[in-house]
Amino acid sequence: MEPRDLQQELVDKFNHVLSRQHLFQSDWDIASFAVFFIFIGMILLLVILVLIRCCCCCCCCCDDGKHRRRKVGVENMALEP
Repeated sequence: MEPRDLQQELVDKFNHVLSRQHLFQSDWDIASFAVFFIFIGMILLLVILVLIRCCCCCCCCCDDGKHRRRKVGVENMALEP
């Protein structure tokens, strides 16, 4: 066997293998692929948001280490004695 024939045969086999592969064979494959990556993207987004929240709480907290809470809403004066 000549080297040229062997090289041509390898190139032909490689092209044949590449032409036979179909990544998505049906619409269900495409849909499941999209749902999977949307799920992974949402998980990564939530992890990034948690990390941002943790970094902001650590960097912006008060000097004494306690979190001061602000009152939210309207104080109901009718409940006062």
